[in-house]
Amino acid sequence: MPRPTSVGIPGSGLAVGVLASAGIASSLTQTMVTPLIPQLPSIFNTSADNAAWIITATLLAAAVAVPISGRLGDLFGKQKMILILAIPLFIGGILCAVAPNVELMIAGRALQGFGSGMVPLGIAMLRDLVPKERLSAAIATVSATLGVGGAVGMPLSAAVIEFADWRAVFYGSAALTLLVALAIWKLIPALPAGAAGQKFDWLGAIGLTIGLVSLILAVSKGSAWGWTSAMTLGLLAVAAVSLTLWGMWETRTKDPLVDLRTAVIPRVLLTNIASIFVGFGMYASMLAMPQILQLPTQTGYGLGQSILAAGLWMAPAGLMMLVLSPIGGKLTDARGPKFTLTLGVSILAIGYGVGLLGMGSTWGLLATGLVVNSGVALAYGAMPAIIMGAVPRSETAAANGFNTLMRSLGTTTGAAVVGLVLAQMTTDFSGVMVPSETGFRVALILGAGISVIAAVLAALIPSAREKPVLEPVGNHQEVPAN
Repeated sequence: MPRPTSVGIPGSGLAVGVLASAGIASSLTQTMVTPLIPQLPSIFNTSADNAAWIITATLLAAAVAVPISGRLGDLFGKQKMILILAIPLFIGGILCAVAPNVELMIAGRALQGFGSGMVPLGIAMLRDLVPKERLSAAIATVSATLGVGGAVGMPLSAAVIEFADWRAVFYGSAALTLLVALAIWKLIPALPAGAAGQKFDWLGAIGLTIGLVSLILAVSKGSAWGWTSAMTLGLLAVAAVSLTLWGMWETRTKDPLVDLRTAVIPRVLLTNIASIFVGFGMYASMLAMPQILQLPTQTGYGLGQSILAAGLWMAPAGLMMLVLSPIGGKLTDARGPKFTLTLGVSILAIGYGVGLLGMGSTWGLLATGLVVNSGVALAYGAMPAIIMGAVPRSETAAANGFNTLMRSLGTTTGAAVVGLVLAQMTTDFSGVMVPSETGFRVALILGAGISVIAAVLAALIPSAREKPVLEPVGNHQEVPAN
């Protein structure tokens, strides 16, 4: 019997554009606060430790929201879940804009963190909306919005902060969220839920939340609290116990939050492990490069750029992800997502080599960013394609959300490890301790090494033998992105 083909739905190209806009709105939220970080203690008349919770709260909320919202999208509809996530994203933006104290600012950023679930849900929707011949490119395009949002967010917010009131940044993000939500409501069809009729795993959600919150708190706060402090070690112990019990429960319950039986399929398992290393590899450059650009030239290796100028130097690298995403999609169609992923992380490793040679000039760091983000573009577009090609439709959003979570764990770990390296390898500059040139070089070498490990893991991912025939969704015959 002939294999069914994907015919898509009318206006699928518009749907990709709308979902990409949702991704940009979500990723903008994560990066737009970066230029404000040094000013937060003085803005709210609080300590640097208290102000740091503004960043940590976003990480914690995102870690919880991504896997849970993915499963809810499979159960009740992905379009509906994206619209629900837009509510805290909008309210959080308004709350941050009017926040009179650090406590309300932390609450607003936590609400905004829940919006991170929009990206994996949007990618999962593509399986239902886009015809087979355009699916790989569509996945790559929406995945690239993570980089595009970051590229636009930093210089845009820096410009607003420099020339206007910082609160306008959050009013603007709230307005963008509202526009995107209206577009999704009007232009994206509410297709049947893939896992309709199954039950939501509340116990699994609670167990995963406890484990993730404990783990991310320990990793992100370990350097401040001390890696051997009772708080850090206690949280790591809670995380280990919680996640172990959660894993045991997920393999026994009928309708799990994350089907670990699917997650141990070699293609899925190795892709998720590689995702951790890709997230780490990507973030090493994001943490090191802005500091090199902004440190004074008198240090001998700093480039003396303002926050706005540093953001503008980094912006082309983020936009490169959007430029390369269609090429990555075509490459996936021609050679398979495993090839694209392996190539992408190999380019990522080469990018750090460029960084080691070019960190002495703005043009050298621009070239570094372009190469690094070219690799990230290919890798980020390929990973969801591998995942969606290996799991049934009823688990598309949950599996995508779990993969996004793995990348987030990689970036969180990368931030902690690279931050520790830079904090330990310092030099005295006019009475102030700043990261040394050696520290930055070690960070870049670390990023290269982690990227090489990711490339090896990607090469070990088993190739797909055959594309399974999956059930149709409305007038769309679903075909996975293998």
